[in-house]
Amino acid sequence: MTTDQQPATQDDKLNGLLTQFDDAVNLLSQASPLLKPAKLPRVLDTAHQLLMLDGGAQALENRAQAYEAAGVFLGSDWETPQYLVPTLTTFALKSTDPNVVVIETLSEIRLLAVATGGYAHPLVSEEFSHHYLTQVIAINLWLLFTAPSEAEREQQGRLAVIPRHLFQYLAERIGYEHIIDQLIDEIWRILKQRPIQVDSIKQMITQISLCQANPEIDLGSSGQGADRLVSSLFGPTQACREDPGIDIYRERLDGMDQSALQAEATGFARAMHDTGLVSPYHAVLLRHLLEEGDHLVSEAFGLSSTGRDCLLCYRELVHALIRGSVYPATAQAVYGLALMLERGILYQPPVAPAMWRQLNLPLSEWSQARLNIAYGEVASPRARLLEGVLCMLGLPLGVGQGNNPTCQSARALSMWAYNDPDYLLQMVAWAARDDEIIMHFEGQAISSMASLSGVATELPMDLDPVSLIVVPHLDRIYAEMGRRCVSREGDPHRWVNPEFHGWWSGRGFRINVDVATGKLTDVNDFIRHFYACYHPYYNGNQPLIHPQPAGIAVTDSAARFIGWHAITILRASLDPNDVMRIYFYNPNNDSGQDWGNGVKVSTAGHGERFGEASLPFSQFVSRLYIYHFDPLERGELATVTEDELDTVKRYLEQSWGAERLPASELQANEGPHQTPPNDP
Repeated sequence: MTTDQQPATQDDKLNGLLTQFDDAVNLLSQASPLLKPAKLPRVLDTAHQLLMLDGGAQALENRAQAYEAAGVFLGSDWETPQYLVPTLTTFALKSTDPNVVVIETLSEIRLLAVATGGYAHPLVSEEFSHHYLTQVIAINLWLLFTAPSEAEREQQGRLAVIPRHLFQYLAERIGYEHIIDQLIDEIWRILKQRPIQVDSIKQMITQISLCQANPEIDLGSSGQGADRLVSSLFGPTQACREDPGIDIYRERLDGMDQSALQAEATGFARAMHDTGLVSPYHAVLLRHLLEEGDHLVSEAFGLSSTGRDCLLCYRELVHALIRGSVYPATAQAVYGLALMLERGILYQPPVAPAMWRQLNLPLSEWSQARLNIAYGEVASPRARLLEGVLCMLGLPLGVGQGNNPTCQSARALSMWAYNDPDYLLQMVAWAARDDEIIMHFEGQAISSMASLSGVATELPMDLDPVSLIVVPHLDRIYAEMGRRCVSREGDPHRWVNPEFHGWWSGRGFRINVDVATGKLTDVNDFIRHFYACYHPYYNGNQPLIHPQPAGIAVTDSAARFIGWHAITILRASLDPNDVMRIYFYNPNNDSGQDWGNGVKVSTAGHGERFGEASLPFSQFVSRLYIYHFDPLERGELATVTEDELDTVKRYLEQSWGAERLPASELQANEGPHQTPPNDP
């Protein structure tokens, strides 16, 4: 039997599906917002089939801008790619729901199009997309090199092929030889900022280690710089070099003399301070050393004379903190406790009693449930929260807001840990024990349980233990303070920031944006007054005494306006190259960013301390839109040179201020404006 019909070729099938996909995207694009959900399944079903074919991912990359503009991501978490979290991709890609897998894949392909310059996205830059994809690939390296497991085949079936096709394509487009090396550079860059949350970094290092150990994976000459990272987690010292396991290492410690224990303590301390990461073996050693003597405990912490004196003065408390918080599952508590001792904050009279209270604090059922859901039950909720407290007190500039619009609350926690640690401990006690925080706004009490809602529409989960418990309360209180200022003329942060953050926040307030119109206003006076308050050459060389809240207009690498953001000004000082810089805290998880027109935020190499970001003074002022000051201090405007003033204004007018110039000034176009929301 013969037939004139020939089997469809792969290209024919691909072309046919692309036609169907384009038609489905057009229908989705033309549909009204109410009807889009009904049109979306056809797009996803066709994309599903395309992703199973060779060439499907490339064809979809070419259509990334079209399908996003049509509304594929509308109303979902993927609609705002700037807030996507790399660690969550694993859960989406392993989902048994085909739509979740497909939409996650379409999102990655969209970001690839942005990263390679094929799609100028309004919300994310090429650099952001490239960094994001590098982290996603690192966390999911197993998808590049391993076939579906039995569990995956059972749960996902043929759906498990799509993530593998995706990652093969991502790696080919970015380049295998660059993935590991760029990933290692990215890890070191982030670690230099000393974040509190390092679980995702540990996941990346674990995947690198597995790739290096797999004989079937040829990394070529790449990955050579990973040795220190891998050893810091899995073999920092001679006795655990081969990663023997916790039980075997504990047995080895029992047979060691003082000299061997000294070598172990020194090795662990060096690795911890080099990387900011703590090996689970370090926790085992520290608990063992409690019975051996404080000099070895001090060595294991890597303390200077300051920290050692604090340890000896508060020996009983430190030992109790080690017993209550330091376990293999909560090993980062070691680093937090070491840095807390180095800060010497236990000498402040309220702090030590507050830490004793924290050790014995009964947690509410809600707090325990939140901690167990977020971190699992390997460690007790009390130990997990205590680890978070120690890390926040040791690394006050390592607090991150996660994937949440809660920069105000993150900034407040950081500021209190930095400037008023006993107040932070009081907040933790109220939130964790009582499920309520009460603050006051202009003499009136505001309860977190009585407030209607916060800025965040959902309870945040991707946070450090302290933020996980406290931020929901602070977020509601902050929003309520804002609501009480609705009827007032001007920006509400004038009144909210000092009441919310603390008495040290200046009651003086300047803003260079007209709230009603979104246009720039009083720019020259705004700049001169900031120089008079903060620049050492214009304020009598007076260092900043207390950290001050401020608001910046964030821009992307093309200097396009992204949004308003809350930061903390920490200090102004000359860097090693004698350039005057502003050093500040940014709660957005990663402070190293390119804001366009040569404005690149530095996190290391220009005199930054751990957790600080910095910019040359004039560049920082060009992105500033609100700041606070003490109205009782000298208030005359600084006699800033015209060159300096013009430099700041040029940076401003070539970025977020381009479409906000008042009508009286020359401008090429009158563009849309966006008034500052209640966010900084």
